[in-house]
Amino acid sequence: MSDRPNILEAVRVTRRFGGLVAVNEVDFTIPEGSIVSLIGPNGAGKTTFFNVLLGIIDPTSGSVQFAGRRMIARPRRAGLESLVWVLPSIAVVLVGLALAAAGILGGAGIALAAVVAIGLLVATLLLAIVRPLWYQAFLVRLGIFRSARPNDMVQAGMGRTFQNIRLFKNMTAVENVLIGMHSRMHASPLDAFFSTRRGRREEAASDRRAQELLALVGLRGIGNELAKNLPYGDQRRLEIARALASSPRLLLLDEPAAGMNPKETLDLMKLISRLRADLGLTVLLIEHDMKVVMGISDRVTVLDAGRKIAEGTPEQVRSDPRVIEAYLGKPAA
Repeated sequence: MSDRPNILEAVRVTRRFGGLVAVNEVDFTIPEGSIVSLIGPNGAGKTTFFNVLLGIIDPTSGSVQFAGRRMIARPRRAGLESLVWVLPSIAVVLVGLALAAAGILGGAGIALAAVVAIGLLVATLLLAIVRPLWYQAFLVRLGIFRSARPNDMVQAGMGRTFQNIRLFKNMTAVENVLIGMHSRMHASPLDAFFSTRRGRREEAASDRRAQELLALVGLRGIGNELAKNLPYGDQRRLEIARALASSPRLLLLDEPAAGMNPKETLDLMKLISRLRADLGLTVLLIEHDMKVVMGISDRVTVLDAGRKIAEGTPEQVRSDPRVIEAYLGKPAA
């Protein structure tokens, strides 16, 4: 995998919570097409680092680049963004007042200028909420940078599952998968309201794709079952199907084998390998089950007390004295 470009690069990522340094200057890369595992004892900083990569929390310092684009870093000149929201409206108001002073605009013209200014302000505020890629690129050209949010990371090509299952339990399996497709759908609210041909065609295609993803993860034929009625192992698989629904390039799995019996764990390992082979996915895995980590990973990175203490192939990491010490403690003198 070393000859492949990195799909993700984290450089000197640090995250502090007051006086606690949860992640301390961690460098981390994921080659495209690889399966990389992040491990460490409890309290090592894995989840915090995971949340930084996903845009859930900002790093105190350092940066994360995904698919060649700088996505995560400390904000830069972020306070200036508010000027982007209000300057167009202020310009319209000033032009209107100038024209009114020159006698070109009457009362109706001034009222129209005020309406246009309010409309522009609402539009720019909506842009700030939705933050499409062109708007973010425009801010960067102005020297303004804000870290990507979780929805931005999904749009860029990251999908994830959760350590504690977070399905919509009173929705069916297929409905859960369809929710994961939201960021890739193009039909507008008007298409849905008027049931246009484009809306119906996209809905039918999405339903077919959802059924395909359920079959891919081994849940064929259970699309109409409520998520809460599925066995625990199937709920884990359903979370993976929902993550796949956003068409990710990088799939992040947060302890996917937690609570599974040995057969379910073995089936999960086969599934992850198959997803890499069939879909060309890159996978980042946080997992405590060393059988899973050592069985499917191309590379393993070990954190302890917020620092990276080891990195390499499963065989190299397994025999590293620092890793043994982190998990088992120092031998008695």
